[in-house]
Amino acid sequence: MIICAGNNETFDFATPMGIGLIETTMNLTRLCLFDKPEFLLFVGSAGSYGDAKIFDIIESKTASNIELAFLTNDAYTPLDNVVSTNIEQKEELIVNSSNYISTNEELTKKFLNFGIGIENMEFFAVLQVAKEFNIPAGGVFCITNYTNKDAHNDFIKNHTKAKELLTKHVKSRIKELTNE
Repeated sequence: MIICAGNNETFDFATPMGIGLIETTMNLTRLCLFDKPEFLLFVGSAGSYGDAKIFDIIESKTASNIELAFLTNDAYTPLDNVVSTNIEQKEELIVNSSNYISTNEELTKKFLNFGIGIENMEFFAVLQVAKEFNIPAGGVFCITNYTNKDAHNDFIKNHTKAKELLTKHVKSRIKELTNE
């Protein structure tokens, strides 16, 4: 099953789950309880912490939930804040999730030291629910912005093209996997 966030980030081939960690968790859990999918693929936009370029397509099966205060030693968590469905254990870019969009370019570059390269609001919730229900899952993201003071304006400017690129990429991968 292919899922996405919702609101202005929808696709004709994906089921919307909600915006942010909470809506996604609630709606995806409800879906899994009543009609458990065999596989989950999340499709969405993402902001880059610096290395990924605008309109790059990133695939990942690993997410984190690390707030900016962690990077400045102003917070800690007793919770496991990284989740992965990457059974091959191959190295891949980690997608960070928060209910906030980062705009501090200097601070967010520190995420790169942990192998975390991009942020998407929903992906950690998707993988956490998938893990709970033992569902293989992954994500495909298109970079719309860097995590800087222009993040929102760049997201708005690049969002339509990013959705087109994601649609083309996902439909191509589906065709490839089904040998059509």
